[in-house]
Amino acid sequence: MRYRIIAMPRVGRDLRRLAPSTKRRIEDALEEMRANPRAKAVKLAHAEGYRRRVGDYRIIFLIDDRARRVLIARVKHRRDAYRR
Repeated sequence: MRYRIIAMPRVGRDLRRLAPSTKRRIEDALEEMRANPRAKAVKLAHAEGYRRRVGDYRIIFLIDDRARRVLIARVKHRRDAYRR
């Protein structure tokens, strides 16, 4: 069974600011995450959640296996992705 992707409202703003080619690559990665969200994902060291690399950008997300959903928290450039 596939996972459902849920994006926080700020993710929409993050995506609107990207170049079309970068946005497409991130959308492709999100589609891949529906089948297996842990593929190509790395557990965050100092916070709850995971990250996935897409070029110079990072997708920061949480996985809820019981509900079969992935909560996308941010899509940011790597220099900004881990700042609070």
